[in-house]
Amino acid sequence: MSTIAFLFPGQGSQSVGMGKELSGKYAIARQTFAEADEALGYKLSQLCFEGPEDQLRLTEITQPAILATSVAVWRVLNENGLKCSFVAGHSLGEYSAHVAAGTMQFADAVRTVRNRGKYMQEAVSVGVGAMAAVLGMNVDTVNAVCRDAAQGQICEPANVNSPEQIVISGHASAVERAAKLAGERGAKRAIMLPVSAPFHCALMQPAQDRLAADLSSATIVHPEIPVACNVDAALVDSAERSRDALIRQVTGSVRWEQCMRLLIAKGVQTFVEVGPGKVLRGLMRQIDRSKTCLNVEDEASLTSTLQHSAGVKASQ
Repeated sequence: MSTIAFLFPGQGSQSVGMGKELSGKYAIARQTFAEADEALGYKLSQLCFEGPEDQLRLTEITQPAILATSVAVWRVLNENGLKCSFVAGHSLGEYSAHVAAGTMQFADAVRTVRNRGKYMQEAVSVGVGAMAAVLGMNVDTVNAVCRDAAQGQICEPANVNSPEQIVISGHASAVERAAKLAGERGAKRAIMLPVSAPFHCALMQPAQDRLAADLSSATIVHPEIPVACNVDAALVDSAERSRDALIRQVTGSVRWEQCMRLLIAKGVQTFVEVGPGKVLRGLMRQIDRSKTCLNVEDEASLTSTLQHSAGVKASQ
C-alpha cells in the first residue's frame, strides 16, 4: 500500500450541511457530533447540519464545528479500515490531526478550539487587523514586501500555502500597503480577504498567552503517529513538543508548503483531505501534481476514496 497521510482542513472550509450525510448513515459519526454537543453544552451538530450560515461563520463556532466534522469523517474512515502513517492539519486542523494521532482527547480538543476561536476574535478590535492573499510571488519577495510595507506596524506572512499562494496578516493599513506593493513588484494578484481577525501574526499575542494557559493544563500525550506541525514544518512525536507547537502556532506562520514537502520526503504518495471542503487538495495540486490527493467529506467522496485505496492494494 502506498504511504498515506491524512490532512485536516482549517477555518474557511466550513459549509452548512457538513457532516450531515455521514451522520445519517454511520453511528460513529452521529456519536462524534453528540460528544461535541455535550462537551460544549449546545447543539453544535445542528449548526453544522442546518446553519444558519452567519452563526457557523463566527470563529468560536467555526473552529469546533470544523474539528467535529473532521473527526467524524476520520472515525468513519478508520471504521472502514483506511489508516495513515502521518497526519497534518492546516492551522485549526492541527488539532484534528492531534485527535487522530491520539495526542488529545476529542472532547478536550473541542473545548480548546472553542476557546482558541474566542481568544483570537477578542485579541484585536474589529477593523484594526486584516489579511490578504498574495498570488504568484515567492516567499522571499513576500517577506521583503511585508518588511517594506510595515512602516512600524505589523505585517507578516501568515500562511505559506503553496508556491502560488501566500497569505499575509497584520495591521489593516500595513496589509493594504503590502497588497499594493506586491502588485507593483510582480505578484499575479493580491486580494484582501474577508476575515474577522488578523490570524497568525504578532497581533495574536494576547490570544496566544490565553491559550497557553489552557494548553498547559490540558492532558496531552505522545502522538501515536507523527504529526507535521505548522509552525516548524517538522514532525512532532512527543507530548511537550506537540503542546509547544500548538501554542506558538497562534502567532506563528503556517508553513503548509514546507509541511507537505516534508511528508513527500518521508515517502508519502497519497494525501487524503479528511473533513469539509477541498482546500488542501487544491493546494497539493500547486505543490506536487505527481502525488495522489483525495478528499472525504460525504458518502460519495468516502466511496471513491475507499475504492481508490482498494484498487491500489489490489495492484500491489
